[in-house]
Amino acid sequence: MDTLYIIIYSYILGSIPFGLIYSNILGYGDIRKIGSGNIGATNALRTGSKTLAILTLLSDALKGSVAVFITLKYFSEYAYLSALLVYLGHIFPIWLFFKGGKGIATFIGIILILSPISFLIFITSWIVVLKLFKISSLSALISFVILITFSFFLNELKETFFYFFFFVFSIYTHRENIHRLIKGNEK
Repeated sequence: MDTLYIIIYSYILGSIPFGLIYSNILGYGDIRKIGSGNIGATNALRTGSKTLAILTLLSDALKGSVAVFITLKYFSEYAYLSALLVYLGHIFPIWLFFKGGKGIATFIGIILILSPISFLIFITSWIVVLKLFKISSLSALISFVILITFSFFLNELKETFFYFFFFVFSIYTHRENIHRLIKGNEK
């Protein structure tokens, strides 16, 4: 029965489309009709509103943190399951016909709770790569490679595989960005 509770609250928390909610509240309309059509923070920034982007980023990270925090507190042996479900809920939200965000902010919220050291490695890598190349998708993908490399040497193998799953899924969610990167026209 515990597993069912975890599945429900983790997926539902992940499915909350904060980018869409905030874009409507702040008067930008349906964020899915702006820029890339994605509901995440990077596309929210394309509206020109830093407020919308920051609210979306923080809220998407918070839902990852809250789901994992609750699970660690009451059902600690299922923390990884909760992390996967909140992440998948963000990417495949039922309310948006399973078309959600790319999951980076939610992942950041997850690892903030599960492994603060991994959080620091990922976020530092992301910021440095973003400053160098000015491309958010490239920053995320390279940060995963750096995190997995560090994790291989610092953590148990299961944690490295856990991050590898998110990396593979991130390749899937960023597939259009990767095509643009290869062609040299990613913004």
